[in-house]
Amino acid sequence: LASPETSVSVSAHNAAVGLAKAPGSTGPWEKFRFGLDASALQERLFVSEENVAGFLGTVLCPSLCSQSALESQPLIEVLDVTEDRIQIRL
Repeated sequence: LASPETSVSVSAHNAAVGLAKAPGSTGPWEKFRFGLDASALQERLFVSEENVAGFLGTVLCPSLCSQSALESQPLIEVLDVTEDRIQIRL
């Protein structure tokens, strides 16, 4: 993380934390963890094609599916992500 670019905004009903990657760090973030302390962290995934495909793969094709069944799954593409909606094409 690049600490000078990190920001925190707190209001009566909301809190937002802005994080920035260090200059040498590249690629999208896959997930983040949050919680009151290190022993009780919850994990959340960012919306990406890989994370959506992984999620749908576990929901649509449980661990009993063969590798050939996984390879025949439809291509998943995340088209648009906003605060109001997520547009995904299969």
